[in-house]
Parts: sequence; C-alpha cells; structure tokens
Amino acid sequence: MISLRSVVFSCTVLAVLKLSSSAWAALPPAVDGVALPSLAPMLERTQPAVVNVSSRTRVQVRNPFFNDPFFERFFGGPGGAAPQERVESSLGSGVIVDATRGLVLTNNHVIQNADEVSVTLHDGRVMPAELVGTDPDTDVALIKIKPERLTALSLANSDQLRVGDFVVAVGNPFGLGQSATSGIVSALGRSGLRGLGYQNFIQTDASINPGNSGGALVNLRGELVGINTAIFSPSGGNVGIGFAIPANLARNVMNQLMAFGEVQRGNLGVQSQDLSPQLARALKLGESTTGAVITQVVPDTPAQRAGLREGDIITAIAGKPIRTAQDLTNAEGLLPLATPQQATILREGKAINVSFTLVALSQQAVDGVKIDPRLAGAKLADLTSTARARAGGAGGVLIAGIVKGSLAEEYGLQKGDLIAGVNRYATNNLAELTRLLKAGPGRVTLTIYRDRRSYVLTL
Repeated sequence: MISLRSVVFSCTVLAVLKLSSSAWAALPPAVDGVALPSLAPMLERTQPAVVNVSSRTRVQVRNPFFNDPFFERFFGGPGGAAPQERVESSLGSGVIVDATRGLVLTNNHVIQNADEVSVTLHDGRVMPAELVGTDPDTDVALIKIKPERLTALSLANSDQLRVGDFVVAVGNPFGLGQSATSGIVSALGRSGLRGLGYQNFIQTDASINPGNSGGALVNLRGELVGINTAIFSPSGGNVGIGFAIPANLARNVMNQLMAFGEVQRGNLGVQSQDLSPQLARALKLGESTTGAVITQVVPDTPAQRAGLREGDIITAIAGKPIRTAQDLTNAEGLLPLATPQQATILREGKAINVSFTLVALSQQAVDGVKIDPRLAGAKLADLTSTARARAGGAGGVLIAGIVKGSLAEEYGLQKGDLIAGVNRYATNNLAELTRLLKAGPGRVTLTIYRDRRSYVLTL
C-alpha cells in the first residue's frame, strides 16, 4: 500500500527534476549578474586573423607510352613528345601577424615548391599571396597579401608559457572551414620528431588535424603563442598530441626572412652523440648524467676557437640544459649570431665553462683553392647536423657558394651541391675532403649530390 507521504515525495522530486531540466534547457547568459565563461568573445577577435592557405604546384610528368618505339614514330622520336602537366593542390592555414604590411605566417610544408599560393580570408575574400621566404629547418614560411581591411594577431612571449595553461587551436581542419578547438599546454620544449629540423615544440591536447598546419595556437587573451605544425597520429587523425612552433621562434624566423630573405644560422663545428648510461659508466660518471659527447671538432670553427676537444661532454648552453645531441643541434640553430655565449662542459669529470660566438655558416665557408686549386671559387663548408639529417644522414661537404667566372663554375659545380665522395671514397667533412684530394693527384672523380640525385664529376 502506497502512503500519501510517498506520493507527495515522488511528485516533489518529479517537479524538481522538471524544473531543473527546464532551467538547463534555457541556460541564462548570466547568474546573479555575473556572465558565464565563454571563449566566444575572444574567438570573435581572433578568427578574422586566421586564414586558409591554398597552394598549387605544377608537376611535369611524361606518359610512359611515349617511351614505346611505336609511339615515338608519331611524336618525332625519343623525347619528341611534350611532357604532360599535373597540378597538385594543398590546403592549410595561416595567421596574419602584420595587418599594415599584409604579412602571414604559415608552415613551409603547406606552400613548399608551390607555383601559386592564395589566401582566403575569414570574410570570404580570396587574395593571391607572394612568397617572402621559407625556413625548412623550422617549417616556417612567410607570405604576403594585399594589406586591405586585415586583422592581425599580436605575438605573445611564448617563453612565459607553462604546462597547464589553456590554449585554443584555430585553423582549417580537413578543408572543412575555420574551426576552433581548446585544450591545455601538455609539455614544452618537445623534440625528437622525425623529418623536422630544429625542434622546440609546444605540445598540446587541443585537437589538431590535417589542414590545421600553419594555423594559430592562442592563449585566452587571444594572443598568438604558437603556429600549429604537426600531429602525432598512428591513424592520421587527432589523438590528443599536437605540436606548435613557439611564437618567439616564429618571430625570430620572420624577422630574418624579412631582412635577408633567408635564415642565417651558425654551426658550432662539432659532431656529437648522446651520452648513454653505458658510456657514462665507462667515463666514470653517474648514470643519471646527460649531455652530448663531442666525437669530432672541425678545424677553424667556433668550437676549436673555444678550446673544445673530442671527448668533452656539453651539458648546458646559454643556461639551458643539453641532454642529447638533438638538444645541441637545436641550440646551434636557435642561438643568435655574433653574440657571446656560455657553454658548460664536463672534461675528465670536472665542470668547465667556456665562451664561444657563433657566426653565420656562410662566413665559415672556406675557399676551395685552399684545399685544391681545381676547386677555386667554390665556398666549402661542413654540414650542420640538420642539413645532414635532411640528406638522409649522409655525410659530405656543402658548396655554400660559387664565385662567378671561377674554375669551379666552369666545372659545373653549383651552390647547394654536396660533395659526398672522392674517387669512390666517402667524405664526411672538410678534413677528409682535403686528405682525399691530396692523396689523389691528377684526375679525380667527385660524387656530387644535387636535388636528391647523384652525379659524377671528373676534375
């Protein structure tokens, strides 16, 4: 038998639930005069500065049927047929960072090798874009559009970011149109991603998907703290691990691209490897000791002038810890040039501070005539760690420049070539190139890498 009290209690609960449900269905904009938190006001200011970037690349392809002798008769013999053209398209995002000059930051891989780049603004306008410069090592590119009724984002000091700070990623995922996702800063100073050069990434769990590349990572004030650039994804979609280039790094690259059209970097002049626990034990160091072990010091470089030696362990540069060889590579590429820096090294178990000054790699290049008269006019330089990684880990000597009218130019050498071998012997640096050329007087054969292809050149 159901009592009257039970019925009254049940009706009261139902009434409360019904009232609660209706209250949630019509959520008020404010409670007790206090506005409910929302990202909408910040996004209304931010989204007009985030653009869609579209690139088109024309690729020449040759129909395989034209190699058939039957078809050659109709097209004027081998090579007589005109190659066909295929157009490849790419979609990404970008961020307007200077409205008065129309400057847009994006990723290098979004516009790499593009013949045409266009920008679609938040209000639907489509504008052609002009390339200012790119930096493949940091995956940053700077393009320029007509400065007409633009909105720009201010760049924050990304060094002030902390793990746990709220961030919002704005971009064009999957080409669907502008979207915003929120999350937190999961980690700072991330590195170790394959295929990328100097790495000092912000890690976030804000959803970043294909097409978000080049988009904005902003703080809750709507300031740009990073440029979205990569995801870690076994499936190709977002799994809560995204990476962004810090705003301070992007600002430095942008300023150099504006000033020089390229990024000038220094090279300490060492080869190094990680200090493993086994090696630490062999050197009678604590197993917890980390650093980059110098395996070679290149002559006439900042490292040699600073007195660094093979076997030294670099543990810090400019006050920041060096735990791996990749950390050392990052420091080389991100430190300013012509500015005295301090490094802490371990030598025979004792900590020593040394001073060094990085100069632009091009300024470190040696005139080839000092190595061999046949290389007169070729500016030769050792590879940076990043350039070596881009070459697939192969060693070699970089031709950093060619003097017009020189003997090197007559031989057909070009700026950017890589001398990878002499008389079929591999050469990893200037010292080895010098030794091999002296050991082979008369005619010598160089193995040259150019545009990912190998060539043989006889001097």
